[in-house]
Amino acid sequence: MTKIEDYGFLSDTQGAALVSRSGSIDWLCFPRFDSGACFAALLGDERNGRWLLAPVGEVKRTRRRYRGDTLILETEMDTAEGTIRLIDFMPPRGDSPDLIRIVEGVSGTVEMRMHLRIRFDYGHIVPWVRKRNGSLEAIAGPDGILLRTLVATHGEDLATVAQFTVKKGDRIPFVLEWFASHSEAPGPVNAEEKLREAEEYWTDWSKRCRVTGEWSEPVMRSLITLKGLTFRPTGGIIAAATTSLPEEIGGVRNWDYRYCWIRDATFTLIGLMSAGYLEEACAWRKWLLRAVAGIPAQMQIMYGVRGERRLKEFELPWLDGYEGSQPVRVGNAASDQFQLDIYGELLDAMYQAHRAGIEMTPQDWRVQVQLLDFLETKWREPDYGIWEVRTDPRHFTHSKMMAWVAFDRAVKLVEECGCEAEQNIERWRKLRDEVHAEVCERGFHKEKKAFTQSYGSEEMDASILMMPLLEFLPPDDERVRTTIEAVQKDLVKDGFVLRYRTHDDSEAVDGLPGHEGVFLLCSFWLADCLHLIGREEEARELFERLLDLQNDVGLLAEEWDPKEKRMLGNFPQAFSHVALVNTARILSSGSRHFEET
Repeated sequence: MTKIEDYGFLSDTQGAALVSRSGSIDWLCFPRFDSGACFAALLGDERNGRWLLAPVGEVKRTRRRYRGDTLILETEMDTAEGTIRLIDFMPPRGDSPDLIRIVEGVSGTVEMRMHLRIRFDYGHIVPWVRKRNGSLEAIAGPDGILLRTLVATHGEDLATVAQFTVKKGDRIPFVLEWFASHSEAPGPVNAEEKLREAEEYWTDWSKRCRVTGEWSEPVMRSLITLKGLTFRPTGGIIAAATTSLPEEIGGVRNWDYRYCWIRDATFTLIGLMSAGYLEEACAWRKWLLRAVAGIPAQMQIMYGVRGERRLKEFELPWLDGYEGSQPVRVGNAASDQFQLDIYGELLDAMYQAHRAGIEMTPQDWRVQVQLLDFLETKWREPDYGIWEVRTDPRHFTHSKMMAWVAFDRAVKLVEECGCEAEQNIERWRKLRDEVHAEVCERGFHKEKKAFTQSYGSEEMDASILMMPLLEFLPPDDERVRTTIEAVQKDLVKDGFVLRYRTHDDSEAVDGLPGHEGVFLLCSFWLADCLHLIGREEEARELFERLLDLQNDVGLLAEEWDPKEKRMLGNFPQAFSHVALVNTARILSSGSRHFEET
């Protein structure tokens, strides 16, 4: 089984693919990020669909890189007979989505093989395949795929295979195109022309980045990854390109992350704006407001890429799961949970955007006022928290803190930004003070000298590291310092941070068996906090160690297994890359490497 970190990421900002170091595309969702995968070997095996291009003989050495600041992946493979370069990319979306592969001869003469097995609906449906008009056509249900290549192919064991020779200087293209099966198949495309267009698109986009300095390269790669996770038609940003990559190998902590979380809003906006991507930040903000529009009681924690609300969770029993990690899930039941923190995240995002000059309309402000009215009646209730526990709701300290953020940012929008709400501001100030007082009284454990996971609990939770970052308390407050120290004592493993301590008994806070790796987002938060309290050398050391966890092409998953030294969780993970961008910004404060937000 290919390790998670051995994959590269392709995107046309509407669909995504993962390519292994061995030249196999094991995950591809057409035509959208959340569509049923037509290659699902990632969560099963090659019988569930994949597309392999590789030398016939032994590969002695493999090197990978993205071409400049693009999402064009180049993989060089050395054999005893010569070297080939595999160029993989998804060109900017035209009439239909494409995935293009070009095999280039670098030296010598190399025998190559192709193995294409298309399986629609997450590796479940075997399509009807025929040759038509010089291409290979695969159709089943609503989906159609064309393969165009000059290489002679033939069928073998319900797959399409080929063997061909590549000499130095040869460039042999393969084009895979999706189309709706009820429509006419798309016309042919010029692979080399599409390559030039893709390189121009990404290079032009990357040139808009304002970040300079020692960490500009990983920041740029993270920003490109975030762009690749953006659904361009709406501006929505998905949490990751995959579903069900496990948080514990062989465990059940496997979730679908191909949706847009409200929780990601503030830090994604800040990351984009600080790097100069105001257009993308504006599109993300507009997506947020469209998605939550309606009755405040019906606001969800996540939505589909177009703002869809029905994200029913179900399992795919025909897939064995990544390295046997079952079940494989599609949809996400947490979309129906009440999570108090999202109101704070949304209001903070609106405040940060308004400060940065993104115009707020009267209708935008009315939506926020309605949400605040609803929050006024709900903030005292228990919820399922930032980590979306699947047990009884609790009074999570982080959730209450985020309720304070909502009222605080509403007050600031009136005081600093001129939003009209004179009839409400005094009430919001009182609510802000009431929430603050309760969190300080009930969320702080006097014996542990720390804010803990929930009221009355002795358990630590890394989400409390948000406290100084969101200005709930200043960094020089003694309670902030002792809480950071408690997190380091209870949650740091191999130098990185766990979200919380998992347990194998019925008292587990999340209601799930098993354990998980260290959480990269929380580890970046710790670096931020160490910097804020003046422990700058430690912050920098932790940040550099986190950068070392990137794979060879600069990508991060959700978690890291410190024992096995490998990535865990869905990939690439937007929040890990957002956190990288923002930690670089925080650690660079006082320099001119980042624009001020």
